[in-house]
Amino acid sequence: MGKINNKCAIVTGGASGIGLATAQLLADEGASVVIADINTEQGKQAEAQIQAAGGKAVFVQCNVARSADCQRVVQTAVEKFGRLDIVFNNAGIIRRTDVIGISEEDWDLVMAVNVKSIYLMCKFAIPEIAKQGGGAIVNTGSGWGIKGGRNAISYCASKGAVVNMTRALAIDHGPQNIRVNCICPGDTDTPMLRNEAKQLGQAEDKFMAEAAERPLNRYAQPREIGESVLYLVSDAASYVTGAVLAVDGGGTA
Repeated sequence: MGKINNKCAIVTGGASGIGLATAQLLADEGASVVIADINTEQGKQAEAQIQAAGGKAVFVQCNVARSADCQRVVQTAVEKFGRLDIVFNNAGIIRRTDVIGISEEDWDLVMAVNVKSIYLMCKFAIPEIAKQGGGAIVNTGSGWGIKGGRNAISYCASKGAVVNMTRALAIDHGPQNIRVNCICPGDTDTPMLRNEAKQLGQAEDKFMAEAAERPLNRYAQPREIGESVLYLVSDAASYVTGAVLAVDGGGTA
């Protein structure tokens, strides 16, 4: 349909899960996509998959918690595609433990990947988006950024920060015609979700069955979350900014 023809998008955590599905969807809709991920092998595979489907994509190995890496991703977008219009700040990690069980190192890592990365990417991306007369940023929060969850203290804290940081960014950069919104997915069938079962010492089948316990009686597929991102970065959402959109099958209803 070409909803975002000729635009350029950065997707962090774009090599797997929600990030990969969204990168593919954005490319299908006409965007050139910069896939930023710490996993080189999966990132190159994602790049190849999009290109094989006729899309435009380039992979950049990136630790989103490092300033120089984020700056390099933005520079690559501008050098390869001549512009930057969209950023999907999606990279994230989770540590399933309470406040007593989490180490200081893991706390710092979760905050760096889930929160600091958005600060860094926006710091370098927003001036480039402004040069195009505006654009859109979407940040990945969580249902646990809206309400609390069990044995996920650092994740809940980080996603709560993402939700309110989104609002602050929307206020600051609305005058530049840059819309900033937040999606809050519910449990989605990704490698990260399935890894939580291991962290908690639970059988994966049982864990995934519990993840489906919500009004729609199932967990999400990554592309379903990607569709919400596509809406928010497209002209269909031209008057939407500072919004926090739960995409969770009714989990927070």
